[in-house]
Amino acid sequence: MKDKRILTIQDISCVGQCSLTVALPIISACGIEAGILPSAVLSTHTGGFKGYTFRDLSGDMLDISNHWKSEGIQFDAVYTGYLGSMDQITYVQKIMDDTLAPGGLRIVDPAMADHGRLYYGFTEEFARRMGDLCGIADITLPNITEACFMTGTPYEEEPKDEAYVEKLLDKVSALGAKCVVMKGISYEPDKLGVAIRQNGKTSYYFHEKLPKNFHGTGDCYASAFVGALMQGRSVFDAAGIAADFTVDCIRKTMDDDSHWYGVKFEKALPELVRRVNRG
Repeated sequence: MKDKRILTIQDISCVGQCSLTVALPIISACGIEAGILPSAVLSTHTGGFKGYTFRDLSGDMLDISNHWKSEGIQFDAVYTGYLGSMDQITYVQKIMDDTLAPGGLRIVDPAMADHGRLYYGFTEEFARRMGDLCGIADITLPNITEACFMTGTPYEEEPKDEAYVEKLLDKVSALGAKCVVMKGISYEPDKLGVAIRQNGKTSYYFHEKLPKNFHGTGDCYASAFVGALMQGRSVFDAAGIAADFTVDCIRKTMDDDSHWYGVKFEKALPELVRRVNRG
């Protein structure tokens, strides 16, 4: 059987355990070849660090893709994370068209917002353009905040009403995405999970809600999801594996207050590998 090869497009935050510095090792640990296309290089991520450096790599993205095209290099999936500008969203659409193998998957994590707020530097116009990118995706992985911004829906902190979540899934699906995996669903104080909308039906996967939040957990989740999916697991199984992995990452970091900038995902990789490869 031919081994799978994916491309992930997002930034490199050199320190901070997010974006490509988690995507590459997590996907690789799952046994999937991972090519990368950096959208920017930062000295650290932007959550809590001050004076970080930033270099926009937009001008290189199409040149890199064109070289791959000339070499006949193709990918079985393209997975996008943090993108720094609306131009990059346009470039990603072309890169997908040019480098995906027949039947290849478009997987979009619209990494731009959380807890009711857009990340620094993003606008509502950017969120609408990200909605366009999610609209061409085979699978999109928004959290509730991102889904709200993309669809113009008022944000509710930890909605307890399943009707609210179903309506939000309807709206994201209406953008055009074939499958929606929405993170951050909570109907009970001690439970957190994901809602999966596929083929017009909704299923849920819930897990324990831990009392701490960390930077980069969304990237850990999306990367583990991609790794499990590309190893042949169903969308529902991949969503559950990724959720349990993310909880494990948080649990292994909670007792170290000095490690506020990310999660110790490396310590959770052995169990992820066992889950992904389990029959």
